[in-house]
This record gives sequence, structure tokens and C-alpha cells, in this order.
Amino acid sequence: MRQEVYKRHIKNYSEHWWFQARKKIIQSIIKKKIRKKSIKILDFGSGSGVNINMLSTFGQVSIYEPNKSTKSFLREKYKGKRFKIINNFKNKKYDLIVLADVLEHIKDDHATVRKLNKILNNKGFILITVPAYKVLFSQKDKILKHFRRYSKNEIQKVFNKFNIIKLTYFNFFLFLPISTIIILMKIFNINFIDKVEKSPVKIINHILYFIFVSESRLINLFNLPFGLSMLGLFQKK
Repeated sequence: MRQEVYKRHIKNYSEHWWFQARKKIIQSIIKKKIRKKSIKILDFGSGSGVNINMLSTFGQVSIYEPNKSTKSFLREKYKGKRFKIINNFKNKKYDLIVLADVLEHIKDDHATVRKLNKILNNKGFILITVPAYKVLFSQKDKILKHFRRYSKNEIQKVFNKFNIIKLTYFNFFLFLPISTIIILMKIFNINFIDKVEKSPVKIINHILYFIFVSESRLINLFNLPFGLSMLGLFQKK
């Protein structure tokens, strides 16, 4: 991502409805699907660190973030705490690797998943969230340095060496209004990233958070039929 995007994430993630609701949804999946206690976790591509404290409730968290300035921010924020910020992940083993909106930033996603598979413990898990639907690929994706938005079929190909525990769309309730806005912005070539990545006024932020986070219960009962993003949980064979 561009440097200004990292800065915007750092500034906004603690309040922004999308980051905070996504965190709760990820937490609900881990709590429901992974029974092992005190697991070793790799937060791969931690970014601003929105998920780190939540992940630490499930076990020991290692933080991997390749962006230098963001890594410096994380080192300062978590200095003296129990988290490990690592420079590489070779010769390490984990029970759970989390890639929260990371895979779309990686040119060779297949190769990266193969590497991560090697550092998973037996029956370990990879949890991902990714943006969905190629038709919604917009100027925002380009600024965020996304290589792609995913279809379910593409995700299944990337994780064809894993057992699929969960693969579902999410951000379901807001799909229609937000996808309509994205398509209109594409048609008129309007750059809207500054607006959508800043926290809106409190009441709007609260409403959007409430709508999105309500999916944390539904998503554990059944797979949602469509949504702005996808969530996958895959287990090493």
C-alpha cells in the first residue's frame, strides 16, 4: 500500500466501523471453529495492528509486517509487551496464521500460501479475509495496491491443498448500497478512498458498525450468499 494509506489506517482503525466489526467477526470464527487452547498465532501483514490484542486472547502472537514505517509504529506500540515482532518466519511453527485483507496485496498468492503451509503445525489453520467480486475492482483497489478481488473459485484454487473449514461472503447487509456507490464512482472516475477510510461522524459510524458486526452471529450458523468480502478458514491436511 502507499505510505499515506498506512498512515490513514493507523489514525483511523481504533474507531472505524469496518476495522472494528471485521475484528469481531474474525474473533467469532476463531472462538467457534478452533478448539485448541493457548495456540501459537502469526498475524501475517499486521498493518496498523487492529487484530493483535484480540488474537492475543487465544494465545501467543507473533507479528509480521513488511512495511518499515508501520513496523516501527508496531514496535513502539507493543514495546515491552508479550508480543513478538519478527523479521522473517522461516524455521517457525504456528497453529494459526491470520491474513486479514492481505492476500490481495501479494502478486503470487499461491506461492505465499505454499510457504505458509510449511510453517503450520500439524492440523494448523490459515484464516483469511479478502475483497470479493472483480466487477467491484476500483480506483480504491489500485491505491491500496490490490492485485485482485477474489471469487470463491479462485480462493478454492489457492487453498486446494487444505481442508476448507469455512468459506463465506461477509459484509452482506451493506453489500447493495456500498457496491452501488463503488460502481457509480467507477463510472464517473471519482476517487473516494479518503472518504471511506476515515471514520464517519459518530452516529453513522455506530450504525454501520452495528449492521456489520451483527453478521458475527449469522456467519457461524451458515454461509452468507454474497457480500463485499470473503472469509475463509482452512486446515492443513
